[in-house]
Amino acid sequence: MPTKTPTPSKPSPSVKTSPASNNGTAATTRETTFDIFRRWGYLQASLDPLGQYLPPEPFPTPAPDGADSEEARRYYCGSIGAEFMHIPSPEKRAWIQEQLERDLPAADTARILTGLIRADIFEQVIQQRYLGTKRFSLEGLTVLIPFLDQVFTTSADNGVTRSVFAMSHRGRLNVMVNTIGRASEEVFTKFEDVDPRSIMGGGDVKYHTGATGDFVTPNGKSIHLHLASNPSHLEAADPVIMGRARAYQERIGQAGRKQVLPLIIHGDAAFAGQGIWAETLNLASLHGYNVGGTIQVIVNNLLGFTALPEESNSSRFASDLAKRLPIPIFHVNAEDPEAVARIAILAADYRHTFGSDVVVDLIGYRRHGHSEVDDPTVTQPRRYALIKDHPPLYKLYAEKLGVDTTAEIAEVQQEFLEDQKSATHAEHKPTMHTLPEYWAPYYGGRLRVDDNPNTGLDAAEITSLTKAITTAPEGFHLHPKVKKTVLDQRIEMGEGKKPFDYGTAELLAYASLLKAGTPVRLTGQDSQRGTFNQRHSVLIDIETEVRYSPLSNIAPNQGHWEVYNSMLSEAACLGYEYGFSRDFPEALTLWEAQFGDFANGAQIIIDQFISASEAKWGLLSGLVMLLPHGYEGQGPEHSSARMERYLQLAAQDNIQIAQPSTAAQYFHLLRRQAMRKWRKPLIVFTPKSMLRHPDAMSSIADLGKASFQNVLPDNEVQNPRRLLVCTGKIGHNLRVERAKRNDMSVGIVFVEQLYPWPEAELKAALDQHPDATEIVWVQEEPANMGALSFVQPRLKRVAGDRPVLTVKRTASASPATGSAKAHEMEEKTLIDLALGHGL
Repeated sequence: MPTKTPTPSKPSPSVKTSPASNNGTAATTRETTFDIFRRWGYLQASLDPLGQYLPPEPFPTPAPDGADSEEARRYYCGSIGAEFMHIPSPEKRAWIQEQLERDLPAADTARILTGLIRADIFEQVIQQRYLGTKRFSLEGLTVLIPFLDQVFTTSADNGVTRSVFAMSHRGRLNVMVNTIGRASEEVFTKFEDVDPRSIMGGGDVKYHTGATGDFVTPNGKSIHLHLASNPSHLEAADPVIMGRARAYQERIGQAGRKQVLPLIIHGDAAFAGQGIWAETLNLASLHGYNVGGTIQVIVNNLLGFTALPEESNSSRFASDLAKRLPIPIFHVNAEDPEAVARIAILAADYRHTFGSDVVVDLIGYRRHGHSEVDDPTVTQPRRYALIKDHPPLYKLYAEKLGVDTTAEIAEVQQEFLEDQKSATHAEHKPTMHTLPEYWAPYYGGRLRVDDNPNTGLDAAEITSLTKAITTAPEGFHLHPKVKKTVLDQRIEMGEGKKPFDYGTAELLAYASLLKAGTPVRLTGQDSQRGTFNQRHSVLIDIETEVRYSPLSNIAPNQGHWEVYNSMLSEAACLGYEYGFSRDFPEALTLWEAQFGDFANGAQIIIDQFISASEAKWGLLSGLVMLLPHGYEGQGPEHSSARMERYLQLAAQDNIQIAQPSTAAQYFHLLRRQAMRKWRKPLIVFTPKSMLRHPDAMSSIADLGKASFQNVLPDNEVQNPRRLLVCTGKIGHNLRVERAKRNDMSVGIVFVEQLYPWPEAELKAALDQHPDATEIVWVQEEPANMGALSFVQPRLKRVAGDRPVLTVKRTASASPATGSAKAHEMEEKTLIDLALGHGL
């Protein structure tokens, strides 16, 4: 076991300058020496408890011999290795120096020891009673329990009242019991796997689920803790936690960032290797995403499943990724509990003082394999030979303190054994979390019949709101093009002189919700203006570049409006907005992809959270994903939003999938999402070229209709011979071509909502034309993409005895051709076949 970092007898000269010679030479020399250790001391810190990895490295700048070096070495080369000299701020560097080079109050050794005993005995009881069952033991890094204890104790003193945090598998069950305060019986009941019928087709393994509880500090202060549920894609939870923290903070208001602490616990290999973590780290200081700093903790066992450190990260430490940003990193030997407690205090105080992220790298080992069914001696025989004979930390620490722990160990063991015995008689699996009160009005499951709000607005209200969204402050210098082609035209739309396009209808939907007090948050790459120059939710003064959003000035006491251009990320940004929606259910929260296929970069968030969180964890979200979709002859990359992938994920009413074909339908869809109490993610395939297409524009009367229509029947034709069923842009192309050919023998029905499948509405639309002998599904996408495989069997069921045909592009490995002329030829053929020429 390494030696503890000694406490100096007097402050460092960096804090209080000691006497020096008249010319200051001694002080200067001393400061130069200390500077070397501040910069490079971590290279010679004693960090690996087993002494196998992280051997000392020479300093790039050699330190001179002498008393100054000896003192500096005690601060910077013991059980703590501090990396902070890359931070540009002199104030922050000086603050850290002061903390590391001064006396601190004595640690609460009894509380630390109790935490270590409870952590280890908990794991041992599970090992005895559930031998060979996965639990992802914390043994080897049980110091995490006193570390969290100290972080939350210090944070409570700093005014924190709530912490939302995520963590990987390792130690999760231990934290639930020994930090969050869940009864160990609840965890043991999970091992018993009682009442399996209650979660058939759903639920999740015990080390994925979340838990809530109240942490009470030694002086009686309380922090509400929420450990979030997460999948095996461990780092995917990182942006979710940040988004949730932001939502909590906005609920509180001005003091929110001081009162809500986000904390993330990582594994070492995941921290070094996962790209979503690098993205999330970059969000920390951006205006639209700042959460006042996150405490990042690496539970570092120097192994990634079976991979050695040199196979997991390309530099000395797994944490080196964090050095790209101006945040401190503290490496701590996990077998020096008092050094760990010291850094816990420092981390909590630094976050509170500077509103900045801080990384703590707790370096220990893993007593068992990656899971308890894995044999690590096969891949790391030398390391596990050392671990076999290495005592648990509580024994080492008790010996160091000279304390007899026999009675306490027996008491803790008996407590856990009795809880385990009680768990064997449980009839139901416990729910280990409670939802906040603000979720009470909302529900999941199936849509209630009576949850059908009127989303229409009368003409006077539309005119008034349109004026509000087109008004700039007096003296504001608008871009002439924006004024003429956007604002002036929108004014005409509001006055009924022109039909509404998508962009105006969208802003009108937001304005109406904001006026009613509903918060709206929209983020994405270029979302303020809109990728296709269609939104202009923020106006820019061309002389000063001052920005003004009319939507922030709709009415007194309106809902909070936020719109941010995100960084160039999909995974982290979508995860963040999902997290925000989880703790702001009354808000309309939207994330927009620059092009629909960009969402591919966030597939883990979509698969693991958006589509499955209700089934796995019983957690709801009303997040809206806006995905531009449409074949425009612009090549394979930005044609398809991969509709087929979302439809494959659709089951048990878990999500909503829609492609509104008119501006009014888009308006009603957005309002419906906010006004209903049913909280389900909504995937919207939005248009590109159709944003301003005359056939997709809508009148004031259309905006006044009662609600979004899941199916748009064809009321223009009489006794058609054929009914075309489609969704989105292709339907408008067919309508235009039908008009050109003056062929009203073909009906065109739009399916506006693909999931939940609108069977009754579609049947009614088809039965409206009983003499049509053919029903044809038409899509732009290739045969192996789009909605075809999802729609065809359902359409056949609705069609009854009438044959169902399909028109689509040929199956393809690529979403679309790279040739504009080839696209035109394909489109012409597609339309000819659909209208009956050659089919």
